[in-house]
Amino acid sequence: MGIIAFAVILFLLVQAKFILIALAIAIILFSLTSDAINSISRLRFGSFRITNWLASVAAVFLIASGLLTLAGLVISQINTVLTTTLSYADDAQSAIAQMFSWMGEDVEESVLQTMRSIEISGYLRSAAGQAGTILSQSVLIILFVGFMFAERVWFDTKLENLMTDKSQARRVNAIIGSIIRRVNRYLLVKTLISSVTGTVVFMIMKVFGLEFAAAMGLLTFVLNFIPSVGSIIATLVVTLVAYIQVTEPSTAVLIFVLAGMAQFLLGNVIDPMLMGKTLRLSSFGIIISLAFWGAVWGIPGMFLAVPFMVAVMIVCSHIPAARPVAVLLSREGLPEEEFPLTPVSPVELDEDEQGFERRIGAE
Repeated sequence: MGIIAFAVILFLLVQAKFILIALAIAIILFSLTSDAINSISRLRFGSFRITNWLASVAAVFLIASGLLTLAGLVISQINTVLTTTLSYADDAQSAIAQMFSWMGEDVEESVLQTMRSIEISGYLRSAAGQAGTILSQSVLIILFVGFMFAERVWFDTKLENLMTDKSQARRVNAIIGSIIRRVNRYLLVKTLISSVTGTVVFMIMKVFGLEFAAAMGLLTFVLNFIPSVGSIIATLVVTLVAYIQVTEPSTAVLIFVLAGMAQFLLGNVIDPMLMGKTLRLSSFGIIISLAFWGAVWGIPGMFLAVPFMVAVMIVCSHIPAARPVAVLLSREGLPEEEFPLTPVSPVELDEDEQGFERRIGAE
């Protein structure tokens, strides 16, 4: 029965991925702005007080503007790349084949023939179709976020009625707050690091006078959200694009070194310093999560792999029967708990949870 249930869930995840991906992104965006709205709604300017609904409307408007702007930027860069790719097709095929020249002329010619047999126009049409779904998915995300903000004031009441026990409801609310706080910190740090890395790559491409500087900067920004492999793929793509355009291989090697150094410094030095012990996730577990969600939801699933893994680890760490899963997913085998699993007195529980609610800005 367990195998059948897993197969059914996997089938539903694949078939409904368009809606579920939009819902997952909407929940993340909602959690990113929910605490800020709680803080803003408590501000007073003399006798004027910013109401909850006004702060929520402003948040939805900002999220909608940001999503539509980002979607428009991505679509414009994809169109730019697609319209100029065909002009570089022959040069790209020859440049890739030359990379195997050290193995002999026969190998180089075989690679060149293989590259020419690839129908690039079909891939371009597929990429253009995928780009068209970005805007429709952005609109769906905005709708989901809007309805979440419309009902956010009733979340605590619904949770209490669902759990039937107020102390248990408060504990569940605290666990959700822990997930939100860690995922938010991860996304904020990743956004900062990815923005700086994308800017550095953009500047490198501009300094060398290469085309697609903006597209490569945006690609680096996006791929850096994919843990472990994203930065490697971004560096290789930037190097390949540079290699196709320059005449000297040494220039492409230099660009590879500069982009690689930026990725290493920002991703392996600055990123861990800013992240601290927020995640405490196993590197092997991240790869497994990346492979699973990438197979189920494609590239969007790879972006969401770490937030999903954080949520699973925190939830499992508070369930005694599922704690071994949290131990396996954690880096040191010691998943951090916001509240102990051992029974505590109601007075201590109330004090701990009230303090936690004050820290996360819950109402």
